[in-house]
Amino acid sequence: MSALPEVLALLARAPDVTRGVSSVFDRIGPSIEATRLALEFADAAKPPVVWRHPASVDAGLPGTPGQLPVAAASGVIATLVVHREQPLSQADHQQLSAIADTFAIALARDAHLEDLQSELTARVREIAHQRAFMECVVDSLPDGLYVIDRDYRIHAWNHKRETGMQGVARTAAIGRTIFDVLHRQPAALLKREFDDVFASGQLQQFQMESNASGETRSYRISKIPMRMGGGPVTHVITIGEDVTEWKAALDRTAQSEKLAALGQLATGVMHEINNPLAAIAACAESMSLQLELGETATPQTELLRIIDLEVQRCTAIVNGLLDFARPKPVHRELLDVNDVVRQSMLLLRHHPRFTQIRLVVELAESGRALTFGDADQLVQVVIALAMNAFDATPEGGRVRIRTSSANAEDGRRLAVLDVEDEGPGIPRALQARVFEPFFTATPRGQGTGLGLAVYYGMVQDHGGELELMSSEGMGALFRVSLPAGAPR
Repeated sequence: MSALPEVLALLARAPDVTRGVSSVFDRIGPSIEATRLALEFADAAKPPVVWRHPASVDAGLPGTPGQLPVAAASGVIATLVVHREQPLSQADHQQLSAIADTFAIALARDAHLEDLQSELTARVREIAHQRAFMECVVDSLPDGLYVIDRDYRIHAWNHKRETGMQGVARTAAIGRTIFDVLHRQPAALLKREFDDVFASGQLQQFQMESNASGETRSYRISKIPMRMGGGPVTHVITIGEDVTEWKAALDRTAQSEKLAALGQLATGVMHEINNPLAAIAACAESMSLQLELGETATPQTELLRIIDLEVQRCTAIVNGLLDFARPKPVHRELLDVNDVVRQSMLLLRHHPRFTQIRLVVELAESGRALTFGDADQLVQVVIALAMNAFDATPEGGRVRIRTSSANAEDGRRLAVLDVEDEGPGIPRALQARVFEPFFTATPRGQGTGLGLAVYYGMVQDHGGELELMSSEGMGALFRVSLPAGAPR
């Protein structure tokens, strides 16, 4: 065999090295008058590749075989053994050495491919394990989760979304548009919610109620932007969390805080009711004297009108407190934060320290501080912050309540409420704990000890933020920032 390229061609066409070497032996064996050719591997576990001349099957082999090393970069990996009657000539030796080198290249290639295949198999197995693990994690979540792309097609749908009366099987959801699967929900509203996340790249959260299970359940819906490769938002992850029990607990603790505030306001109520009661008593005494003396200095109809007005005044005071104390269902509507402050002032005037401090109320122009929320909850927030400010401010000091509008860093419009006092301020070491549950600076026996955690939760539930800005010795400012206007 004179052409080395033919050897290369035979090795290249063979499905593996063993069959390629056999093809080469079949081709070169007769041409070099060999009685036996063998490729013996350094790894004894691998069987050698052997070729015999048909005419020498039963004949003995020459006593001194020719041996040529098959060497790769790692060392000798095999040996090419040649048996024939005559010793190898220099030309035969050169030709067989070239073939041995070709075998080395083919063997190294196959070894490398085997390593790559083993590595690829291990990597595929690892990826499959990681994928199964992550699917198990997602399926183990107690909350419903699904993921859509920019074409609104579903890419992930966890087990929780398959359960319940409204559940949809994963096989029936993956690959379809979210509008086809959640066909009971308004498609235009769903599309607007997803488009907002795709456009802004901001997390969106809101609450909704559902009667699908036969009872009213509250859910917190979170729409989370997801970026593949760090570029623009490519997917949106939606998580639906059942917060019915949490919301009920929040309502109970809020009611406890409300009753605690009511207790502090009761002292002022007694003083305020004393004034109309004194007027009623005076009118009654005057009417009694007139009846005894027969004099009518003041017409009795006028005295009765005064009594009626003072009774109505007492009724308004008591009803205002009772209305504040009663638990009410959450009702979201478009409202003016100015009106929330005014309603709060009607109750705060009963606080014992109301007449001992200077209260300054600065309201934004009508219609510039609108938000979508529950008026009763926001009144509770204002009263809690104002009562804290009253208690912190020394007698004769000033408490400022101010409403305004502003722009957030992401461009959203905000309705802002500030409550600022002239108290001693809050030490920096304690500022991080102000909104923790059960943290309070209130003396023992006053309030419930729940602090501002409940009202922090209320503000967050409205999609807003409650922040503290304070320097020790310079007073404190609590800022409530709420999304302006009705949600889109």
